[in-house]
Amino acid sequence: MSGSATFPHCLRAEWIKIRTMRSTGFVILGTLAFCVGLASLNGTSAGGDYANMTAADRAAFDPLATSLRGYLLAQIALGLLGGLVITSEYGARTIVSALTAVPHRARVAAAKAAVLIAVALPVGLLVSLGGFLVGQAALAGADAPHLGLSDPAALRGIWGGGLYLTLAALFGLAIGTLIRSTTATVTTLFGTMLIVQAFAPALPGAVGDRVEKYWPPIAGGQIITGYRDPALLAPWSGLAVMAGCVAVLLTVAFTVFRKRDA
Repeated sequence: MSGSATFPHCLRAEWIKIRTMRSTGFVILGTLAFCVGLASLNGTSAGGDYANMTAADRAAFDPLATSLRGYLLAQIALGLLGGLVITSEYGARTIVSALTAVPHRARVAAAKAAVLIAVALPVGLLVSLGGFLVGQAALAGADAPHLGLSDPAALRGIWGGGLYLTLAALFGLAIGTLIRSTTATVTTLFGTMLIVQAFAPALPGAVGDRVEKYWPPIAGGQIITGYRDPALLAPWSGLAVMAGCVAVLLTVAFTVFRKRDA
């Protein structure tokens, strides 16, 4: 029976699992509500402050990043969803029956990644689009600089933001596969995606400069910015760094998953 479990069978099984997890709906709806709400608050606040800004501050004003700042929480939320795809099974010990039914572990791992992408990409795009539209409307209402959907920077931010959040979900899947604990996965996500980013400017000299430029979540986050900081990577180059990091981690995680006992 297990020998007849093909990749489409695995995809169907993983889709049922992720669709029936209660946390999936909470993560999606909560992330969307938070990001759209934050975009409105940021747009209103930044738009109101624009008239009193100095010339230097106006030159660095970034309407795109203002409306998409919610990605900071969204990356944690989708990273957690990615981690739960695997850690929930280890926690409930259903991973044993799953691997008994499908001994081909690479097939199971690939199906989990594919289903996660199918969920995370549209959610990431929706979060980015919703945040952009609400944030730019708030900026326009405050008579501050704003962007339209036809602006190249806007399209890059929306599509790139969706891709970045998908990578964050896959990052969570890789971490969850390696450490097999939901709590430890959440801690790792906060540490790598938020804490390092917050303390990078405080690091001494060249160390701080390199972390700010090449740390994958920081580099990848440049995709949702409109203001170009010459000290940091360009948007698509930064996203490529994030993608490379996730690809390496997934390779390591899937290798460990194939060889380690359930």
